[in-house]
Amino acid sequence: MKPSMRSIKQILILLLVLCAGLNPAPVSAESSTADTAVRFHLSLDSYVPEKDHYNFYFTYKIVHPWWDAVAMGMEEAQRQFLAKGITITYEYMAPEAASAEDQVRRLNAAAGCGYDVIGVDVADESVITPVLDEMAEKGIRVMTFSSSDAAPGCRRIAYVGNTHNYEDGAQLAEALCEKLGGKGKIAVLVGTHGAPCHEERARGVRDTIARYPEMEIVAVEYDQDSISLAYDLTKTILEQHNALDGIVCCNMSNPVGAARAVKEAGRGVVIVGMDHDHEALLYLQEGTIYCLGIQDCFSIGFDTVQVAVKVADGQLPGKLYPEKTEEQTTMIYQQDAQEMLALLYGEI
Repeated sequence: MKPSMRSIKQILILLLVLCAGLNPAPVSAESSTADTAVRFHLSLDSYVPEKDHYNFYFTYKIVHPWWDAVAMGMEEAQRQFLAKGITITYEYMAPEAASAEDQVRRLNAAAGCGYDVIGVDVADESVITPVLDEMAEKGIRVMTFSSSDAAPGCRRIAYVGNTHNYEDGAQLAEALCEKLGGKGKIAVLVGTHGAPCHEERARGVRDTIARYPEMEIVAVEYDQDSISLAYDLTKTILEQHNALDGIVCCNMSNPVGAARAVKEAGRGVVIVGMDHDHEALLYLQEGTIYCLGIQDCFSIGFDTVQVAVKVADGQLPGKLYPEKTEEQTTMIYQQDAQEMLALLYGEI
């Protein structure tokens, strides 16, 4: 049975309790891929906040376990601030289905509520960027976080999250091409229309595949961050392309849907994709999925709260924090799956 995010959270809290009071240690040559992919041993930096209470508003693309993992990092930063006598409160809200229009409504509603900082994981940069610019013009402190920044030139103050989505897509495609020997027909499952992270990964995939004359993209589909839709789309692609060799998946949901369909069909299709879904890691362990790009969601959440405090104090990017706080992605393969399952889900 798939564990709930609450059970994952309990495991992570136990890890954090065990590690309480320790500073991050340098990574040794013996450190495992799993240990370095997700960093739980985080401590607040030396910045001294100007207030003893902050209230933030964060909204993101869709209710999903990926953002639950980000929230765990936020909660740890909140706990460490509280230990210093500083209270952090925040709203953390998203729709059940990805919608830029819903995100606009949430941002406009939050704009009048006096939050110290409003943060958003951008659902569609063409829709959300003008809203953030308008909020900034009114003196509202806005930032972006998680997986998707606003469009270049946006007046948001800072971004914390994945700054290399294009490279992640390119790396997934490169792994697939190497596995297939540079020859084959592939499909791409993108995710949500207009979501910068998904679109950038897909662009990295296309550009990489274009360098291989004997590789061909035969289908590109958007699954809207839905496992069930990714499953249905993959079934259709498999029916339409008997010679399909591989699938590149650009978010956390579609590797699961793709793997379900491929396994059900009994096809030898190579799947590469993103992130740490429990079912995806099981498929990686058994070999149905070839590799996964694991984003360090915990660090994203932790650093988002740290940066939000500085933004709330009127500190601008520079010496205290960068305009873009870059978080890591680590490619893992079948030999890494068991250790990642143990680290994130307590499965030994």
